[in-house]
Amino acid sequence: MANPIRIRAIQGLNEGDSFTYTREFTKDETMSFGDITRDYNPVHYDLRWANLKGFKGLICHGLLIGSMICEFGGQVGWLATGMNFKYIRPVYFGDTIHCAITITKIEGSGRAEAEAFFTNQDHEQVCYAHLTGRIPLAREQELLKQMINEDDPTNKISNKKYTRPQYSDTPTGLTG
Repeated sequence: MANPIRIRAIQGLNEGDSFTYTREFTKDETMSFGDITRDYNPVHYDLRWANLKGFKGLICHGLLIGSMICEFGGQVGWLATGMNFKYIRPVYFGDTIHCAITITKIEGSGRAEAEAFFTNQDHEQVCYAHLTGRIPLAREQELLKQMINEDDPTNKISNKKYTRPQYSDTPTGLTG
């Protein structure tokens, strides 16, 4: 079974298409992300620093949370040309984040825009992103289809199942 987000890209993306998924963030992921990016801000590593900054614990890297958009982008073959994030609330180790992405604009050339809303397990918005990029056109869609017919060997989440979130897709108070 192919990834349903990738299948939608093969069928053709449209303005208004929405994609949602959820992920829990762990301390280990945050530590690894810091090693990869060399972001050793003490707010992620030293509880004294985090408390001094007004947080109730160590927080995840903002870009790690924002990287949830990559699941969408990687599955549809979105070639990013711009990303603008607004961080609203901290994300702590063990938080579960729901990401809802909606395509807001598509031009005939394949240039597109989307927005992403990130909410935590308490239904609070933690982040917003505005995205620009290029969606796959007919030739790329055909190649994605061929890749799926070959069992999509480079796609480690080709068989991922997506379920509806436990809370509303459109929590109140979302800002862009």
